[in-house]
Amino acid sequence: MTLPPLTRPTNAPTRTSATPTGLLPRRPQPRIAVVGGSLTGCTTALLLLHAGFDHVAIYEAAPDAMPRGGGLIGLEHPALDILDRLGIDQSEFVAYESETVWQVTVRARQPIHTTRQLYPGRNTTWTLLHTALTTRLPAGVLHTGRRVAALDVRNGQPVLTFGDGSREIADVVVFADGRASTGRRLLDPHRTLRYAGYTAHRGQTTTPDTPLRDFLRLEPSGCQYNVAPIPGGLDWTFYLTCSPTDYAHHFGAPPQRRTFALPHHVGPAAHAHVDEQAARLLPAPHAATVHATTIRMAAPVMDIDPPTRMAWPVGRGWAVLLGDALAPVRPHTARGANNGIEQAAGLTTALTQHHRHGADLPAALHAWQRRHLPTVVTAIQQGAAIVAHLGLGGTATSGRTPSGRAIPSTRAARREIR
Repeated sequence: MTLPPLTRPTNAPTRTSATPTGLLPRRPQPRIAVVGGSLTGCTTALLLLHAGFDHVAIYEAAPDAMPRGGGLIGLEHPALDILDRLGIDQSEFVAYESETVWQVTVRARQPIHTTRQLYPGRNTTWTLLHTALTTRLPAGVLHTGRRVAALDVRNGQPVLTFGDGSREIADVVVFADGRASTGRRLLDPHRTLRYAGYTAHRGQTTTPDTPLRDFLRLEPSGCQYNVAPIPGGLDWTFYLTCSPTDYAHHFGAPPQRRTFALPHHVGPAAHAHVDEQAARLLPAPHAATVHATTIRMAAPVMDIDPPTRMAWPVGRGWAVLLGDALAPVRPHTARGANNGIEQAAGLTTALTQHHRHGADLPAALHAWQRRHLPTVVTAIQQGAAIVAHLGLGGTATSGRTPSGRAIPSTRAARREIR
């Protein structure tokens, strides 16, 4: 679908000098469709409901029984504050209040240098946070098993068409549907995912008596291993270089098609490969943790060209991209969930100012873009720099995407959306 530039719809209401700001009539409640029921989508819906928007619906492609595979997540203070303002107490999703990150250089399976850093936030897991969010959604807001197939315009209104042929009309469509976003494919089709050449293997143990209370990052040559405590055990992620051919062999499909490998996708070859690399690269206690983990998942680390916009006019309405749907960033930056939550809060502010006070919506959305796009570009740059240092994948260089295209600077990103 080809969409026009970001401009005010021709029939949008305008303010005149005879209409003081304080006397503007309240606009009709917009119908807001949130596509994607993971962390960013649920946060967006709760923020909108908290701000007084009544007509909010979440459409999630997965059925209720679909297993979720999110692991450890770092939330910085701005994201934590947004959740605080929604009334979600940190005790619901933060099991360990440590801010400490121990970074350990490993050679020949032995630690040779350790530094202590402080993370400006707290660690949680996808499951804990998603539960805290979804239990606060009013009945009838979350609709599962609704996979979006198309976005069209009918009688000037955005219309979502689902895989079963049903349709829903909306005034604003918020795509928060993750790395393999349908929204990005529809709105920004030239930005496609590219495999970065390495994979995040992940597992969770069930060892309730673990002494670990902090986040531990081990860096053997050419890989990275992170481990942290979760309720009842440990969550670990082991980043290993992996060719596209090997990825397809291990998980049954190429990385661009299988952007997340669930436990039933992890075959014996993948299991054995990770065990062998752990035994070769990690200190013995950590290799034993990996070896003892029976249920595992994996995700190919993906790159994408930086976005130059976040909002598109669709008839008289709008469609926007948030979080990983806008641009997945490398997990080493710990910015994925933070970006989504902070962008959702900014979008809620823009829509609230328009609805309550008659602010020009295209101008508000432009301001929202100017605030958040540079943060995304910075995270993309930072991810490339970190991986160049680690030597993972063999394709990443600081300041460039794997395709060789230069990553635009923060200043350039600001120019592109003016």
